[in-house]
Amino acid sequence: MKKRIYLTNTPLAEALEKWSAKMQEEGMKPLHGVRIAAADALGRVTAEAVFAKISSPFYHSSAMDGYAVKSSDTFNASDFLPCKLIIGQQAVYVDTGDPVPEGFDAVIMVEDVTTHGIRKGKNRNQAPVGGTEGTDLHEEEFIEILKPATPWQHVRLIGEDIISTELLLSENHVITPVDIGAVLSSGHVDIVVRRRPKVSIIPTGSELVEPGTMLHKGSIIEYNSAILSGLITEWGCEAVRFAPVPDSLDAIKRSILEGCDKGDLVVVNAGSSAGSEDFAPQAIAELGEVVLHGVNIKPGKPVILGWVKNRPVLGIPGYPVSTYITFHLFAKKLIYLLQGLDIPESEIIQARIARQVDSSLGQEEFLRVKVGKVGNNVIASPVNRGAGVLMSLVRADGFVRIPAMSEGLGAGSSVSVELMKNKKDVAHTVVCIGSHDNALDVLANLFKKKYPKYSLSSAHVGSMGGIIAVKRGQAHMAGTHLLDEETGEYNLPFIKRMLTGMNIMVMNFVCRQQGLIVQKGNPKRIQHAQDLTRDNIVFINRQRGAGTRLLTDSCLKKHDISSEDINGYEREEYTHMGVASAVLSGVADAGMGILAAARALDLDFIPVARERYDLVIVKDYLDTEAIRALLGVITGEDELRVMVKNLGGYDIPDMGKILYES
Repeated sequence: MKKRIYLTNTPLAEALEKWSAKMQEEGMKPLHGVRIAAADALGRVTAEAVFAKISSPFYHSSAMDGYAVKSSDTFNASDFLPCKLIIGQQAVYVDTGDPVPEGFDAVIMVEDVTTHGIRKGKNRNQAPVGGTEGTDLHEEEFIEILKPATPWQHVRLIGEDIISTELLLSENHVITPVDIGAVLSSGHVDIVVRRRPKVSIIPTGSELVEPGTMLHKGSIIEYNSAILSGLITEWGCEAVRFAPVPDSLDAIKRSILEGCDKGDLVVVNAGSSAGSEDFAPQAIAELGEVVLHGVNIKPGKPVILGWVKNRPVLGIPGYPVSTYITFHLFAKKLIYLLQGLDIPESEIIQARIARQVDSSLGQEEFLRVKVGKVGNNVIASPVNRGAGVLMSLVRADGFVRIPAMSEGLGAGSSVSVELMKNKKDVAHTVVCIGSHDNALDVLANLFKKKYPKYSLSSAHVGSMGGIIAVKRGQAHMAGTHLLDEETGEYNLPFIKRMLTGMNIMVMNFVCRQQGLIVQKGNPKRIQHAQDLTRDNIVFINRQRGAGTRLLTDSCLKKHDISSEDINGYEREEYTHMGVASAVLSGVADAGMGILAAARALDLDFIPVARERYDLVIVKDYLDTEAIRALLGVITGEDELRVMVKNLGGYDIPDMGKILYES
């Protein structure tokens, strides 16, 4: 058995260089061509140049409905001396696309001619002298024109569009719908395109189960292969998905060998680290060569770059964010190379980071961010950084790379964002930074439903963080529910004190019930704040600056309870649903949150306070179409009120009411 390969810490640039060198050494090149029907070639890549078989059109054809004529017969036509041409002899009617008759060289549009008839022979209605009957008459039609026709006027000449033998499509060209039309019109019925690269996807892990399978504790639904398959299809290739492979060295080796037979690239998902059940490094090493194991990126460090049976084998981590990032970094270039294409350049925009971000020195970090344009600045708001948080990819608009030798980013610093969405969408995003509320998610959905052009981006940094974001010009609006202990009033004392001199207004969104979220049936019999000090109670808190955190501290102060007496006080979540999920999963016995979150997860709820959740809106942006549309949904949509009411725990009599204007 070969020696076990353990993780290294190779810089990303060096890892990519080694991978490219290995591909070149192994002679990786575009795949050979296959012949397919031209009509089915959309999106495929040409494997050889395509030349026209015939000209198009291949005969002189009329470009208009009208009359084909000889231009020489019309040279003397004028308003004073109309030219008369006999239909059938000097003028022949043609429809658009009809062949122009032999000997004719122009077409006059039907709207530019006048038709007449000429009577010839004896008049049958006028008897000749002597009473004998006259001879038969016949009518001959003619057209009359008032200006001459130029040679080849309104005639599509042979080869006007395509000339026989001319180059239609070059090699390594991605075929578009109009390309298919050109190929067919030039006489081709089939075309030679690159064979689609096949990528074998091997998910590993004894805990993995197929979607739809009955779940038990320890089961994990296997979905990474669906993400990878989608990317592979998006990049023009074909995914060959394997059923989940258990954590067994022999089973993984067999799957890799089968993957090499079925695919041009093999991807082993999960088991790429150096743990006791991480067999991918050993399997690849025993079957072929491990080029590199371990890259200093976050997330995604345990990457394996290998080669087996003349096939590249990529071992990538199982956490979904790591899966997505490492597949982009190390598979995309190879997949495009096999098609004879360069990787499309990502759209990069400059932005300002919304808050301070700390980062581990020595690792290049891929930070997921939401992006929106506020005034003249593009603002990037970080989302959850966990490697296993799939929703951070769903919510993210792009990535910010934090260099390996940087310890982070200062609030407001300039960053480059590699977009995952269209650049124009950034200008159509309303940026709301502040406190989380489930009703805000309902608003975002209804806003998108009513106005597909726009979107509401909400970053959850707490009420205080939202007010600070508004003050710094980093948000169009902020959600807040800050209780002032001295006055007992929500939000306005803080806003008046912190946003002095700013042109803002405060609009009520909802009033809601805050309280202790506890497990179903309340097995620990928690009734009030004092119970949180019991030894058998674990609490889950909200982050500093959150309105819910201030409410918690206010309750503790009211009952003369020290935070040091509460087990779990220092453990933080950033949303109400995060708190509810912690209680549901047994991580905590209780946490402060809204009734809607408790109901959403079928948990019990102990009311503590009725609070006002307001939106602080910068009035400078009220003239923008997106902001006007969003406020219209808040103030004028009964559907929103019904949906929020159905969440439970909300009062909405003042939804959309202006409470304060600076």
